[in-house]
Formats: sequence, structure tokens, C-alpha cells
Amino acid sequence: MERWQSTYENVVRYNLTESGVHPLTVGELLGEELEILTNASLGYGYTSGTPELRELISHLYRGRSPRNVLVTNGSSEANFISILHLIERGDEVVLMLPNYMQIWGVARSIGAKVRPFKLREKRSWAPDVEQLKSLVGRRTKLIAICNPNNPTGAVLSTAEMNAIRDLASERGAWILSDEVYQGAEINGQTTQSFLDIYDRTIVTNGLSKAYGLPGLRIGWIAGPEWIVAKLWSYHDYTSIAPSSVSDRLACIALKKRNEILERTRNILRTTLPILEDWVKQTGVFSFVKPKAGAISFIRYELKINSTGFAEKLREQKSVLVVPGDHFRIDGYLRIGYGAEPNYLRAGLGLISRFIRESLIN
Repeated sequence: MERWQSTYENVVRYNLTESGVHPLTVGELLGEELEILTNASLGYGYTSGTPELRELISHLYRGRSPRNVLVTNGSSEANFISILHLIERGDEVVLMLPNYMQIWGVARSIGAKVRPFKLREKRSWAPDVEQLKSLVGRRTKLIAICNPNNPTGAVLSTAEMNAIRDLASERGAWILSDEVYQGAEINGQTTQSFLDIYDRTIVTNGLSKAYGLPGLRIGWIAGPEWIVAKLWSYHDYTSIAPSSVSDRLACIALKKRNEILERTRNILRTTLPILEDWVKQTGVFSFVKPKAGAISFIRYELKINSTGFAEKLREQKSVLVVPGDHFRIDGYLRIGYGAEPNYLRAGLGLISRFIRESLIN
């Protein structure tokens, strides 16, 4: 998926693969405070993130301090070094599926066995807890989840979170909780963090999705103090430090957190009805309405592989979507709906035209 996006996202007319909302500009973030940039030092600064930034992040978790936080270059680095530290050859990882597939790939490259537990569309993309129970065994080192979920936009219930926590606790397993879509809930109720209910949790998060600031490349790890200290040593040999300018801007963003997240939710409340209407009008698509994030996982009723669908759509209409194959589930497309309304309408309209012209006889 990453290669698909990076190859084509800047050359198509309509990029509907983005999983965040239309991004903020530097001017929108800073307002009248633009002089802050001219005073920002371009040295290494604090390699784990400035104390101010780590303090602001720690406030997102109950009873945590800056020592529980490591700032990384995006949540992808956070996921990478967490797996690199936790997992060894022969370990078992139980992974929520569908999911962002980075953890799947990194764990398998180390030599771990990855066992997927599936979210069920018929249950509004809720997990099959009984299946999960059958997969978690004595060799399970880690349960990896994404909540809110990419690509479905589903959010785990309290009971489902507690069931996952209890299974992990019984086996002494870690939970790696990718929470990068936290804050982009359409109903305005922020999803609870696994770190608030289970101490053997590593949370990865960042400013790319819910905050609309992917260009800052600011992510973080939150977890027990001792594990954060260990992961800092891995960070030393990956990217060393976050950008000092991005660190400064991230502090400003978190001070304006409520304002920025409300912007995100307002965008999603505006654009989700556009997507819903389009799905109904096409006659070939259906989906479970997402609860969070600017992403939807849409089923189609056509006799074509999802990668083939996405490739032909790109070639013929210059519209980019993510095929379900990239999440190991064919027959679906991930379509981002966080773009500006007119842009979204135009891109969706071209998908409809493509279907009429190329896929329906």
C-alpha cells in the first residue's frame, strides 16, 4: 500500500487514498505566531522530544508523565521500533485484521508467526472475541490492534477492549495499540486508550491523521517508563531525533488540540454524507458507516479483483483508491473521504463514470 500511494498519489488528478483530513497549513496552525518559526533552532535538540512536547503528550493518558513518552518521526517509526524490541524469531503475534500492514510485515521479517483475528463486517466490523480466544496461546508475545481501526473506521466497545485486555493479562502478553485515529471520532467522544486500562501496553500515535498534520512527521510512543527508556535506544539508531521545527509546531498543535480536533470532526461530518449518498446511488457499493477517521472500507458487487479495479481506475480516470488486497481482503476498496467536498465529489463521480463505462455491460 505504501508503495502504491507514494508512486501515484502526487501524479493523479484525484487522490482518495489519504486516511486523514485535508491538512492544515503552517499559517492556519500558527495564526499570528509565525515568528515562532524564525526563532526555531535547527540543531538536534532533545532526541526523545522536548520536555514541553512530552509533557503535553503525557496529559493524553491517565497518570502518566513525560518519562512515559518518546517522540518519534511519525507513528510508523513508533510501530517499527516497538516491534523490533518486543519480538524475536519464534514469537507469536496475534494481529487484528484488517489493519495497517506494517506490523504484519515487520514481525514476519523478524521470524515471528503472525496469527490474524478478524473483524467481522456482519458485526459492524467488531472483533470475533471467540476466535481471538482460540488464537492467544502460551507463545503469544503480543496482541496488535488498531483502534479506531484502519481501514474500516470501527471503534472497539468497552466490553471488547476489556476482553482483549483480559486475554493479554492471562498470558502476560503485551498489547501494541495503534491509536493514530484517536480524536477523529465523528460523534466527538474520544476513544479510550488501552494504556489507561492495561499497563503492559505500548501505544503508538501521532499528529498525521486526527490532527491533519502529516507533514510534521511527529509521532510518539506512550507506555511504562522502563519500556520507553529501552525504546529510546532503538530510536537512537533509526532517526536519532524528531525535527526541531516539527517539535516546536507540535507543541503549538497540542495546545490547540480541542480546536484542531473539532475542525477534523466538522470536516468528517460534512463529507461523510457525500460518501453515503454516492454509495447509495452507485448500486454496486455498500459499507458499514465508519465511526472514526477519514476512511471507509467499501464492498463492491463486481466480478473484478480489487487491485485490478484500482489499477484500471487510476489508468482510465486518474483517481487513486486503495484496493482491499492491500489489507488481505479482496472485494473491497478503501476510500478516504477527508478531502475538500468539491474534490471528493469530483473523484467519486469519476469512479461512477468508470464503472458505467468499463465494468458494467
